[in-house]
Amino acid sequence: MGLIPAITYLFLMFTFIPFMFLKYGGDNSTETHNSNGFKGLFPNSKLSTYLSCLLSLESMILLGLLDDLFDIRWRHKFFLPSIASIPMLIVYYIHFNKTSVLIPRFVAKRLPDYIISENSINLGWLYYVYMGSVSIFCPNSVNILAGINGLEVGQTIVITVLLLMNDFYYLVVGAGGNVDAYSIHMFSVCFLIPFLGISTSLLKYNWFPSKVFVGDTWCYFSGMVFAVVGISGHFAKTLMLFFIPQIINFIYSAPQLFGIIDCPRHRLPKFNKDDGLLYNSYTEYEGEGNKPLNLKLYPIMNFLEKLKLISLVKKQKGDKEIIIKSSNLTIINLTIIWTGPIREDKLCLTIMILQFAVGLTMLILRHSLAPMLFGFDNSWTMLNRFY
Repeated sequence: MGLIPAITYLFLMFTFIPFMFLKYGGDNSTETHNSNGFKGLFPNSKLSTYLSCLLSLESMILLGLLDDLFDIRWRHKFFLPSIASIPMLIVYYIHFNKTSVLIPRFVAKRLPDYIISENSINLGWLYYVYMGSVSIFCPNSVNILAGINGLEVGQTIVITVLLLMNDFYYLVVGAGGNVDAYSIHMFSVCFLIPFLGISTSLLKYNWFPSKVFVGDTWCYFSGMVFAVVGISGHFAKTLMLFFIPQIINFIYSAPQLFGIIDCPRHRLPKFNKDDGLLYNSYTEYEGEGNKPLNLKLYPIMNFLEKLKLISLVKKQKGDKEIIIKSSNLTIINLTIIWTGPIREDKLCLTIMILQFAVGLTMLILRHSLAPMLFGFDNSWTMLNRFY
């Protein structure tokens, strides 16, 4: 089902092209401004960025569809978004090729002058590795934090709302009349508002009890929407602030994802049809075909259990107590550890509220601490360094 809203989104974005880039009654190759200083339409030079973003999204939809059809193994599909990001990164290289990043002033003062240039450091080709990593992380992080009705779509709605709040801050308050700042955040809004529309429509059918399942196509597509917005809008670092729950989920899941602890094919919570509640799912270490838990991990597992970061099932074997089960390492299961058995819709809503609370906190800190760390906050100041 994720394919239908993704294609609908692309059709909408194609339809917007004449209204965003066609200058009626004049030449749009030059930058003209209206009375408030903002270019009423984007200049033609921005069209290549716009089309490259759409091409990356199309590629990601295709890759997601292939995953839904052929069930590609995680180790093989993890890097697929980097392929889809190539059009966007190539256009960035041709038109901008700016690879400097801002660093805090207290760090800049301690680095030699030949490394630092006006409070920024040039990463060179490593900057493209970073942007490629953002393209890989965003789709995969949405895909990993999934498995209950409404969560795949719900988390993308929350992130979209947070990004729009950041954009409207600059459009209303933060741009200070600067055309470049206004333009890049308006460009972001043009991508996010249609996405918010199709997401809320999809959530109606994906909410518990779900009538449709979005599949990997939606997860990859929605994550790539955030990646193209963050990269094309030059605020990839701010974007990562809104993905903190996904980052925590990835770190928390890493022992299973990288084979330190056995990882079952599916790590979804278990549904109990008798009471209609979700319970923790477990990885089993005993029985035929199950990989036993490494004894060296016992102290760590017991320590995490005391912190209520994991649930263990143990049994006595001789004079020793052995671990026969441990809860799967996802923040979905972690939330159930903290709340106890819970209805699926309440679990999804809890995680969405947590996502919004963390994101809103990061947004406030972003615009309050940035002036102290970097000496300014407005994106136009950074853009003036680049253009």
